[in-house]
Amino acid sequence: MSKIPVTIITGFLGAGKTTLLRHLIEKSDGRRIAIVVNEFGSLGIDGGTLRGCSLPNCPEEDIVELTNGCLCCTVADDFIPTMEALLDRPSPPEHIVIETSGLALPKPLLKAFGWPSVRTRMTVDGVITVVDAPAVAAGRFADNPEAVERQREADDSLDHDNPLEEVYEDQLDCADLVVLNKTDLLDEAELAAIESGLATRSRRVRLIRAREGRVDPAVILGLSAAAEDDLAARPSHHDGADEHEHDDFTSFVLPLREQETVEAFIARLEHVARTHDVLRMKGYARIAGKSLRLGVQAVGARIRHAFEQGEASPGQLVVIGLHGLDPVAVQRSFNEA
Repeated sequence: MSKIPVTIITGFLGAGKTTLLRHLIEKSDGRRIAIVVNEFGSLGIDGGTLRGCSLPNCPEEDIVELTNGCLCCTVADDFIPTMEALLDRPSPPEHIVIETSGLALPKPLLKAFGWPSVRTRMTVDGVITVVDAPAVAAGRFADNPEAVERQREADDSLDHDNPLEEVYEDQLDCADLVVLNKTDLLDEAELAAIESGLATRSRRVRLIRAREGRVDPAVILGLSAAAEDDLAARPSHHDGADEHEHDDFTSFVLPLREQETVEAFIARLEHVARTHDVLRMKGYARIAGKSLRLGVQAVGARIRHAFEQGEASPGQLVVIGLHGLDPVAVQRSFNEA
């Protein structure tokens, strides 16, 4: 029997992984695709967003959420049993897509496909790294040490030994395809500069531009990379390390009361992001007089929102920031805004 192909979608916080994944579902032409979503935090926002897509080829049983921590840290306890369960279904999926946490290192996950219980039955068709083009243009993940140092001096939140650059570089160096997303927010000169910088990396991979995560599934699926057999060609800052830690990050869930207006809610989120230098927020809120809930995705103070289907439950917000971010102070700031 042929192996089931698996596509791993990785990328930093807010790059657009879930948006790309939803587009894949919408354009899958009836192909049975199982989705594995790894959340960083205790609330399955991304899985809930996908479940609310209202597509006939997006059944709830084909969306599996892993919320017990970073997937590359919980391989034996979480990931392997999940993949075995998918394999042992009466009608296994034709393709599996894994959306990793924004903080996950892809190489440890690739190594897991060497486990005897999955190696003969699955293959990693490709690793897709989604890059937030505006974030890169802002110098957030510059390879140039001098540029990184200038950024540290300008931003107090980076005035320490920050592992974000290493995570970003590991995700690039493990990729078979890099999707430069949100290209509509930059001009041609800025995009060319980003592409030139990516071309200087030791591992050369194909790069494509995208808006709103819209990439033809024929480009994403069917790469036939067999990435689990190509580990040596995918360098990592963590090669030789037995484990890694995410001690520089913290995440928590804030309960949200019903909001009076969309405008007031967004203003509160912007205030919190700027006041506490929050890296990422995602969740939903109930708006007075509205039957649908308002889903929000924030990268720093850049916030996107849209009404969506969802359970009639209180609003909740996942907040991700650097270690030391105080949940009580964030909640107080949100309430006072």
